[in-house]
Amino acid sequence: MSRLLTRRGFLGGSVAGAGTLLLGGCDRLTQSDSVQRVLRMAESVTMGTQRALLSGGALAREFDEADLSPIFKSNGTSLPEWEDYARMMATNFTDWRLSIDGLVRQPLSLSLDELKRLPSRTQITRHDCVEGWSAIGKWTGVPLGLLLQTAGLAANARYAVFHCADALERTLDGSGRYYESLDLTDAFHPQTLLAYGMNGADLPVAHGAPLRLRVERQLGYKHAKYLMRIEVVDSFARIGLGNGGFWEDRGYEWYAGI
Repeated sequence: MSRLLTRRGFLGGSVAGAGTLLLGGCDRLTQSDSVQRVLRMAESVTMGTQRALLSGGALAREFDEADLSPIFKSNGTSLPEWEDYARMMATNFTDWRLSIDGLVRQPLSLSLDELKRLPSRTQITRHDCVEGWSAIGKWTGVPLGLLLQTAGLAANARYAVFHCADALERTLDGSGRYYESLDLTDAFHPQTLLAYGMNGADLPVAHGAPLRLRVERQLGYKHAKYLMRIEVVDSFARIGLGNGGFWEDRGYEWYAGI
């Protein structure tokens, strides 16, 4: 997501599965308890409807090589302003590691090479941004469910939280670090990938190198880039402002199903 839609009371809501409702410049509305209640109800309806229609692991549409977009816009952060990230980028991410911890029986710490040696999936899908544009790209990566299964989930595990290297703005806790979350239904969906490849090459820095999330049945802001850590939790109430993601803390809906 770009800063174009920050701080201006952007409000994402879905009404009876009809899609995303964009309300720009509505600061007073976003602060209204009644509006927030309506949006939460609409989000629940959208989530319930999509889960019912797409039960059994139904897939998002996949495309052919000929359908790849000649230009795939990079939005949000294109280069994290973090010294540790710059150091890792300088070594082609050879010293980068992904941590998986929290409510797991066996915490994991994996290098990029180790991830690339695991079973992979390649898919050509359409990326839909809440700003109104779409693009088709080819993604290769490790199914998230495989890693969570390897780590072993505790009985009270409910969400996977993705902690990232980029910071879009300073937040109340002083970090501004990007984060997102999925429930386990979407985390174990076969098209939910930790992608290290794009269009047949290594994932570019502007698109989230060395690793980004692909969750093909949700809008683009859920596809967290520059992944550093996956934390398995029973609640995200204590993370950020407690709404499950950087943009969700700023008024976006948590379940961004399409």
